[in-house]
Amino acid sequence: MNTIKEKPAWIKDKEVAPDFEVIEVPLWDDYKDFRMDSGCYVLIKIYRDRHQIGVAVCDYKHVILKEFRGRRAQDLYMAVFKCDEENNLKWFNRGDHAAYLGKELKKAEICLALGCDYYQE
Repeated sequence: MNTIKEKPAWIKDKEVAPDFEVIEVPLWDDYKDFRMDSGCYVLIKIYRDRHQIGVAVCDYKHVILKEFRGRRAQDLYMAVFKCDEENNLKWFNRGDHAAYLGKELKKAEICLALGCDYYQE
């Protein structure tokens, strides 16, 4: 990774930390760089008849533990994380897994609004 120590020109009225740096990130390889989360995996589905999105939380024995349904990505991921935290379930042990859930739910929300097909990555 390359780093740049100078303040970016687009930052006008903000200070930067003494150890500030811009980090140029390498491309992510969806196959080579992927790591499973030890807690769970999720399946996401659009229910067009109800105008909802479903998120099924599954264990690695392929048992659906819970399904959450809602209309907005933020409502859904906040409900999933709240359930996880309140019940000490440890479904999401990796930050990239939580980020993935948010990204996929937003894609599903957009597909639901536009009426197009949703395919989970």
